[in-house]
Amino acid sequence: MSETQSKIVKNQKPRFSKPNKQRVSTKRQKQQKMLDPQLFVKDAAPIKERSFLATRKIIDLPVNEKIIANLLKKKYEILTEIQDKTIDFILDGRNLMGLAQTGTGKTGAFLIPLIHNLMEQRAANQVLIVAPTRELAVQTNDEFKSMAVGLNMASICLIGGTNVATDVRKLHQPHHFVIGTPGRLMDLTRQGALKLNQFKVIILDEFDRLLDMGFWRDIEFIIERMKNRQQTILFSATEERDQKPKIQKLLQNPVEIRTIAENRSADTVDQQIVSVANGEKKIDVLLSMVRNNEFEKVLVFAETKRWVSRICKDLRRGGINVDEIHGNKSQNYRLKALESFKNKKIQVLVATDVAARGLDISHVSHVINYQQPKDLDSYIHRIGRTGRAGQSGKAITFIN
Repeated sequence: MSETQSKIVKNQKPRFSKPNKQRVSTKRQKQQKMLDPQLFVKDAAPIKERSFLATRKIIDLPVNEKIIANLLKKKYEILTEIQDKTIDFILDGRNLMGLAQTGTGKTGAFLIPLIHNLMEQRAANQVLIVAPTRELAVQTNDEFKSMAVGLNMASICLIGGTNVATDVRKLHQPHHFVIGTPGRLMDLTRQGALKLNQFKVIILDEFDRLLDMGFWRDIEFIIERMKNRQQTILFSATEERDQKPKIQKLLQNPVEIRTIAENRSADTVDQQIVSVANGEKKIDVLLSMVRNNEFEKVLVFAETKRWVSRICKDLRRGGINVDEIHGNKSQNYRLKALESFKNKKIQVLVATDVAARGLDISHVSHVINYQQPKDLDSYIHRIGRTGRAGQSGKAITFIN
């Protein structure tokens, strides 16, 4: 990369050439006004400034000792802040809304107490966990299985891209936990295979996305049919002010736990922008980056499926070990690509926002936004794939 062309800009406002107003469409004008590029610039805080001293360790939790043994096998020793502040309320059956930065153990915060509460009960479809993406649903189901080893507890994952008949057959047997995406849950409910009135507990994971326009009607459909709902739990890394009426509709007398003061990115992530000079190809800038040894495990985000495939193809031509995930890929393909990325069989994974929410992929060295994200929430969730669990990470956003 030429030093006179593209450069990483830190703590310095980038210079933009003034566009010809007659040639810029209304849509493009809106895109340019979306976010101030300085929102993508932030130094990571020193470790000592972001540490949290939990009042308890995992072994101190008031849950069954078999659960604790399973958690210790997973190398969980100390509670995160969101876990320390929410687990007791969930154990007590309280309605709860929890907000915490990505990578801080929100999944464990609701799974640990709910597994404990159901240990002595037979499977009867008690808990419904709704996730906005297939990948997050699968990951949550895997996390449940690892925490519930040897407890004789059952779960099922219901997501699009899999065989519906298989789901219907499996639902002939009840489960303690049903985990799924809204579309598949609605399909199975309409077919009569899933009886929503059986469930007593619902969790909306990444609730800000689930309460957005794209999913809200689905959530209303599900909630209206949960006639025996006793506990509602919402978790996310961000919240929208205009969603407050919907949250109030869902939660009666809730406990609200916020471990972040506002929608902001993790302190563990060093955030930078790259100005791409006129006449320079963005893909060449990306190639020069990922050829650097520092870029060990790189997640690249693009806005559309077409852009994801194009970037993946160009990187592969450049000799980079890369794969892609987006909505046009089959579920099996997406899961295999994620697994290859997790296990470092590929260096770069290019994705749409299907990979931005909730996925726990360890040791991602860099997140790169090939295009400027459409909003701040998308940006926060994207860069939350790095700098997780107290580790440091780097996020880079390309600016034209």
